[in-house]
Amino acid sequence: MSRQTSRPANDLNQRLDLINNFRTNHLPNAGNTIKKKIDKMPAILTDVQLKNLDNHKYSSEGSTILDPLFQPYWKWLLYQIPLSIAPNLLTIVGLILNIVTSMLFMIYSPNGDQELPRWVFFSCAFGLFFYQSLDAIDGKQARRTNSSSPLGELFDHGCDAISTIFVTVSFAIGMELGKDPWIMFSMVIIGMSAFYTAHWQTYITGCLKFGSIDVTEAQATIYLIYLWNSIIGSSIWLYKLPILNLELRYVPFIVAFFGSVSSILSNIKTISKGGKGKNGSSVADSSIVFPIFPLFLFVFLAFSIASKSQTVYLDNKCLYLVTFGIVWAKITIKLIVAHMTKGEIFLLDSCLIGPILLLLNQYFSYIIPEIIVLCFCLILATIDLIKYCSKVCYQICTHMNIYLFKITPVSSPVNKGH
Repeated sequence: MSRQTSRPANDLNQRLDLINNFRTNHLPNAGNTIKKKIDKMPAILTDVQLKNLDNHKYSSEGSTILDPLFQPYWKWLLYQIPLSIAPNLLTIVGLILNIVTSMLFMIYSPNGDQELPRWVFFSCAFGLFFYQSLDAIDGKQARRTNSSSPLGELFDHGCDAISTIFVTVSFAIGMELGKDPWIMFSMVIIGMSAFYTAHWQTYITGCLKFGSIDVTEAQATIYLIYLWNSIIGSSIWLYKLPILNLELRYVPFIVAFFGSVSSILSNIKTISKGGKGKNGSSVADSSIVFPIFPLFLFVFLAFSIASKSQTVYLDNKCLYLVTFGIVWAKITIKLIVAHMTKGEIFLLDSCLIGPILLLLNQYFSYIIPEIIVLCFCLILATIDLIKYCSKVCYQICTHMNIYLFKITPVSSPVNKGH
């Protein structure tokens, strides 16, 4: 009897030994291998930019309508988070869940023109609410644990840029805007442009400005619509408004479109007044106008490639928009980095290789099937974005002697206001 009971115990001990051996010997080696590869990559930030980052202070103005209403919930949620949890860890977990739930939309409706299951709407509502919640408290957690740094601001805004891609595309899918391909295209592009111009004016003035109706309100509207669809169903959006003869599903698009255009015009008006640098230039003492050209080039490539081809966009709407969204995210994150490090903006970037390949393939009469080139572009853009972000974060962590997802635990919360 004792022999029979000892065998399972011995097997369990052997398995635990194998797990501990793997954690001790293999995981650190894997981490060191990745670290060495990133270290060998060419430097992105110069020594001057890293020194400028030391002097960077986060600055913002304005408060949205819903922010004061959410504050009690966010404060409660904050105190459920252990002091050992790094703020950036909260941000990345929220982003991953947001991406995963948004991709459910793309799986069930790859062209944005099919009705989605109710549970998919509920999942995406939860994913977006979860991301919004963690995104709202990551800065508070940083102050609470005395771990605030420019890296946290950069990481937060970078994740917001990536989230914008999936939120706008999934919302267009949820409203079945794929039935009107160019309306779907316009909604996604204008949403990205509004985010870009907000950080363009930040690059000029040194201050991120919030309107009364801003990101919090937009996100809340979206997940409330998802929640409605998950409970009542999405058929109500097919109801035609009398007189206008317009389906109800276009109303959120119209509101979002004009709201984004209003935000863009407001940012441009602020930019036109001049910047924080010398003689009204940007924070980097560079042109206040030039940052618009990378956005123009991106929009030109996205539109010209989609309009010239009969298949690459119309048959793969979600894949196309996400691919170009990743390209846009790289351009936008570079703008955010330039603001925080007082660096220059450049027109050309490696993220444009994919779109240029699509353009060349069209020029040479589609020698390669467009779907293959598009998938290659998505992979290329994703790898390029990951490499860029990894190197920037690595340089900042090394310069400031901090970790990305790990902090020194504090025994009690630091009272700096929340």
